[in-house]
Amino acid sequence: MLDLVRTVRMFILFANIKEHNVERVDNGLYVSVDYTGTLQNGEIFDSSQNNQPLEVQIGVGQLIKGFERELMGMVLNEKKSFTLSPEDAYGQRDESLTRDFARADFPAELEPKVGMTIGLQTAEGRRMPALITHLDDDKLSVDLNHPLAGEALTFDIEVVGISQTPTQAKSGCGCGSNCGCH
Repeated sequence: MLDLVRTVRMFILFANIKEHNVERVDNGLYVSVDYTGTLQNGEIFDSSQNNQPLEVQIGVGQLIKGFERELMGMVLNEKKSFTLSPEDAYGQRDESLTRDFARADFPAELEPKVGMTIGLQTAEGRRMPALITHLDDDKLSVDLNHPLAGEALTFDIEVVGISQTPTQAKSGCGCGSNCGCH
């Protein structure tokens, strides 16, 4: 009987030690997250379903600030649902972020259409999405706001990995959307 009591006490001690040593999401760590993002109307705008989880390094600006804030302190296999205001996601729409370009500035093989998203490159080499909002024979008007600007975003997430080093090859922009903005 004494051996059984010792075994139970050792098990409890081990369980308590293990519980207190659980690694939590913190700056500098690489975190893998399964997620689904939805708009207020319930439309899914992005998801890791049928893909590998999103892996990011925390604290280096790879995520929208609200998403990263919600990840902080989570533990492996923890699930969470949260909604981000536009300010904590991609910001409010800025109507001054529209530009007109001469049609001649674009490759001849491009067949632009209103509603089409094209990729533009800044002078610094950064890629950004641009939505064609107007088109005529001479010019093309684009909206440079992020496609999710002005939207409240709801996420259902699960932390599926926490590591000191990356576990996946780099891909995408890490903005939480398959927008191709980088």
